Amino acid sequence: MLKHPTYDQLNALGLHGMAAAFADLATDPDGDTLSHHEWLGLLLDHEATHRHDKRFAMRLRHAKLRHCAVPEDIDYRSPRGLDKRLMETLLGGAWIAAHDNAVITGPTGAGKSWLACALGHKACRDGRSVQYVRLAKLLGELALARGDGRIARKLKRLGQVDLLILDDWGLEPLDAGDRFHLLEILEERYRRASTPVTS
Repeated sequence: MLKHPTYDQLNALGLHGMAAAFADLATDPDGDTLSHHEWLGLLLDHEATHRHDKRFAMRLRHAKLRHCAVPEDIDYRSPRGLDKRLMETLLGGAWIAAHDNAVITGPTGAGKSWLACALGHKACRDGRSVQYVRLAKLLGELALARGDGRIARKLKRLGQVDLLILDDWGLEPLDAGDRFHLLEILEERYRRASTPVTS
């Protein structure tokens, strides 16, 4: 490991991407041919990439996606009849920014959950907050939250997420309480979408 005061200072300042780049450049014979501007540019590029990757990893962790699905692995040749142009539009994410909804339907085993997770992964990659949850589990959590007084905080968190993925919808009939909870979620998300942003 490189022992250099600058390396230690960069780490002490929390500039871990720059520190790693500094260590690489200091041991690279080609590093001597770089100008000061090029050195600084490389250090800054490494720091920006390090921070971006760290934030992306954190968003993925918070999303709790059920499947490790990425858009690049979507198979448009399978017989499920995916419209490539529509999927590319959805992956673009403009519908998320517009606070629109998307419903993925199809028979059991068609890969609906996997596609939803691929959309969630792309949203995380684009810097959006995502939360994946199975509907039955969420409804149970909301019922408990109502009982112990945490319902307002729980609904607020659901309303603040850029993309909320509700999976396994329609597997079981919803009772009056479940429907009420769903309306509360939609209300909270609609309220957030319609609140003007002020600076």
